[in-house]
Formats: sequence, C-alpha cells, structure tokens
Amino acid sequence: MARSFSEQEKEHIRNHLMELCRQSWARYGYKKTSVDELCKKAGISKGAFYIFYESKEALFCEVICSVQGRICDTASRMIEERRDRFGAAEALKFIYREYDKHNFLYEADSEDFTILMNKLSEEQAGKLTESADRSRRLFSDNPYLKCRVDADMAASVIYSLIMNIRNKEILPYSHEETFDFMVDHLVGSLFD
Repeated sequence: MARSFSEQEKEHIRNHLMELCRQSWARYGYKKTSVDELCKKAGISKGAFYIFYESKEALFCEVICSVQGRICDTASRMIEERRDRFGAAEALKFIYREYDKHNFLYEADSEDFTILMNKLSEEQAGKLTESADRSRRLFSDNPYLKCRVDADMAASVIYSLIMNIRNKEILPYSHEETFDFMVDHLVGSLFD
C-alpha cells in the first residue's frame, strides 16, 4: 500500500526532488540522471515519485522552468531597482553567473538536451517555449530600459554575450571578468 504524504511533506519532497534533479542534471546531464537515484537520495520509492511527477521529463521541465523563472524574476528586480542601463548591466552579470552554475541552460544544442526535447509532451514543450520567450523579452519589454538600437539587435548582442560562456575554458583570462568588461563597454551602446 502506498504511503500518503501530508501537503507539507509533498511540498518538501517535490522541492527536494527538483534540487536533486538540478544538481544531477548540471553534473551528469539528462540521460545519465536516473529517477531511481533521485528517489533513493530523496528517501522515497520509485512508485512515490509518480505521485509528484508523471515522468522524468515532467521533473526536468519543471526544473528548467523554475531556474529560468527565478533568474528572470531576480534580473527584473535588479533592472527595476536601478531603472537604467546600469541595472541592465547588473542583471546581465547576474544572469551570466547563473548560467555558469546551470550548464543545462546553455547546452540546448547538445545531444543530451535533444533527447530530452524529443521526449517532452506537447504541453511540456510549450512550457519550455514560454519560459524561453520570457527570458528573451526580459530586456526588450522592460519599461525601464530604452533601446538605442533595434530590439532584435539588442537581443542578439545579449544572447551572444551570454553564450560566450561556452568559451570559458579556453579564455586566457577570467571568463567572468571578461564578460563584465564586455557588458560594461556594450551596455551604453544598447540602452539609454
């Protein structure tokens, strides 16, 4: 007979599973992250896992949407507090450092991520698309930032800057300091 959980226990287990998944995904990737291992670490049975998530993919979808949502919320607050290009620069630096912690955010073209995407339901894929769209609009739709260039150009520059994280291992200088330098020198060309 399946054990029942209180609402407080359910919330705790769900959050714990998400954190365990996030850690394993960043370290091992989607394919090598095992539901059995996550359940073992969370102290629940594999059968109990399906009380919380309909599938491994549902958990991964929730993790990426949660991480992206938290990043967007924090970056938005940073921009709102400063209400200028300096707030945008601070937000970009924060985003970059968060991407550095969560490599699955920038490895969307990897075989591992493609396997995940091919297993997502239509609804889950839609959630990921919505989350990615929110991230893309973070700077272009912000009422406190006025673009000095075409919005698509600004979005392309921002995306290019952040995706430079893929080169972090080959840079002869600190990748974070390099990113900060680029942001500090480009943000005035993008926003008033």
